[in-house]
Amino acid sequence: MKSETSLFRELPSVDELLRRPEITQLIDSEGRSAVADACRVVLVRLREEISAGRGGHDQLTKAIAGAPEAVAREVRRSMACSLKPVINATGVILHTNLGRAPLLAQALDHIRETAATYSNLEFDLQSGERGKRDAHVDRLFRKLLSEGSGSVVPPSLETGGTGVAARAAVSTIVVNNNAAAVLLALNTLADGGEVIVSRGELVEIGGSFRIPDVMAKSGATLREVGTTNRTRITDYERAINERTKLLLRVHRSNFQISGFTEQPALPELVALAQKHKLPLMEDLGSGALFDLRSVGIDNEPGVLDSLRAGAHAVTYSGDKLLGGPQAGLISGRADLVQRMRANSLFRALRVDKLTCAALEATLLAYVRHDYSAVPALRMMRTPESEIRLRAEAVLSKITAQRLRAELIKGESLIGGGSAPSASLPTTLIALTHQKLKAEAVATQLRSYDPPIVARIEEGRILLDLRTVFPEQDPQLTHALANL
Repeated sequence: MKSETSLFRELPSVDELLRRPEITQLIDSEGRSAVADACRVVLVRLREEISAGRGGHDQLTKAIAGAPEAVAREVRRSMACSLKPVINATGVILHTNLGRAPLLAQALDHIRETAATYSNLEFDLQSGERGKRDAHVDRLFRKLLSEGSGSVVPPSLETGGTGVAARAAVSTIVVNNNAAAVLLALNTLADGGEVIVSRGELVEIGGSFRIPDVMAKSGATLREVGTTNRTRITDYERAINERTKLLLRVHRSNFQISGFTEQPALPELVALAQKHKLPLMEDLGSGALFDLRSVGIDNEPGVLDSLRAGAHAVTYSGDKLLGGPQAGLISGRADLVQRMRANSLFRALRVDKLTCAALEATLLAYVRHDYSAVPALRMMRTPESEIRLRAEAVLSKITAQRLRAELIKGESLIGGGSAPSASLPTTLIALTHQKLKAEAVATQLRSYDPPIVARIEEGRILLDLRTVFPEQDPQLTHALANL
């Protein structure tokens, strides 16, 4: 039996490994630097195993002899993309940690055809002069927000009415996320002044970002009114003074307040803003362009609802209920939006050509009323009966003796800080393993290619096919059959 010292002597140096024929082939394809780093990682691992005496001398001798193969595996691991597709079996449609809304196929095609070559991103093909990158999507937003049933005409700040001057109507600009949209709008409309907002609307969004913090960065001063659970229109009116520049309403998109509550209706705030000739801005957060009532989700206002009620500017996300790429959108009175576009912050927060392409293709689906083309909307619209049929098909192919699987009733969630009280009926596959705890089964599922992300409740693995694409069912079935 070889001693620990002799095993250390058998370890090759980094230079020796790099001269091995199989390693030189790796260098040709992956580069010397990456391969040398992999050699160092493998040698450190072998030294640790020898020092710990793991596996016995025979196995350690084989491991040393197999160092080139280990280097090749380490190179493949280190040079692979860490951002990878996963199968979302959680039933959370807009799962923030899993990238929120998947893009529709047409968006991927449009990205590919415009990103792989030059495009007219900021070039006016008619005049031959420089154009605006957000013009590609603003024209579609105008169709959706101004030409739909009941055209949107936000009230004029000067006249208090909706005369001819107001019918320049709605314009939209795009920045990189909704927090950026709020920052830009507040900085443009209220820098150096006060913004009045209800205490019950001082929300915290993902990543510990809070509305008061965003407002402080904008240069505006927060003026809180009312209480956490009750705010009246008179609270807003008493707070208005010579420093007031904006009334702000923030939709509680990721939590609810129930019980003894009161909140002014949007038309009341619109009337108050008109009375004092102040702009009214609403941060919707999610921002639906689709009538959620058609899928049984009530009390979740859409962008059209806010604009029709008279909000002067509305901010919302592109990758939530809209079902597009990550983006922050500001829709509102054309003159106010133009001021935001002229703000130097707009350039710092603007989006790239990939986002423009994906958003344009997504909006075209809305213009065509092709809602089923948008994956997030299609998942919301999928009936429970269809999910149950797919779950039964998967269940029929699970034959592992140690795995108990059954179908149970459950609920899918919208997620992404959207419609906190809304859920959709679904059928879940519930799994328990004779020897493994649910956490261990979940770890195994995440180790598959592609990884499968599931829910754990009451010691069981729960799989919801609402958020699994039908073409992924065979991969999910194969993983379950081999647990």
